[in-house]
Amino acid sequence: MIRTAKIEDAQAIAELVLVVLKDMEVDFLTQFGEEKTVEVIKKAVESPTYRYGYQRGIIKEIDGEVAGIAFGYLAEEEPMIDQPLSETLEKMGLPDAPIFVDLETYPNEWYLDTIVVSEKFRGCGVGTELLAAVNQAAKKAGANKVGLCVDLANPKAQQLYQRQGYKIVGEQVLSGHDYYHMQRLI
Repeated sequence: MIRTAKIEDAQAIAELVLVVLKDMEVDFLTQFGEEKTVEVIKKAVESPTYRYGYQRGIIKEIDGEVAGIAFGYLAEEEPMIDQPLSETLEKMGLPDAPIFVDLETYPNEWYLDTIVVSEKFRGCGVGTELLAAVNQAAKKAGANKVGLCVDLANPKAQQLYQRQGYKIVGEQVLSGHDYYHMQRLI
């Protein structure tokens, strides 16, 4: 079942986001470690305006388990999506440290910030279902295109996106890694 994320999903969301953060080798993870990073993200998920805030999340649930997640936002929201993280760190008595420092979006797109499938459910079509749900979320937000970044070192993901109609429209560097920026009209 595809559904909107809930605050109760915070632990599963944080654990799946950790997978992405480890792949990206973000400094935040080095600074705080895996356990504290999960704790911080789990708490920040409660803020609906956060990058990984529950109201921005799409969940694929299988047999009561979170099988995959997708999070996104309109490009014009990018300047404010990480403010709740700073507030969460302050409340937890931790130093303010951004997870992401590079701008990711292209103008006038709904940006798919994160999509990740639990290892247990990979190869079961979960990513494809989430991508279809992303299109609906983008349309609901008033967008006519979806953008995303895919690591040049991840050709399998790139192929999945291309099968779904995404085209490479540029390249960018995020957290020291090279990415293709891809878009799909919806």
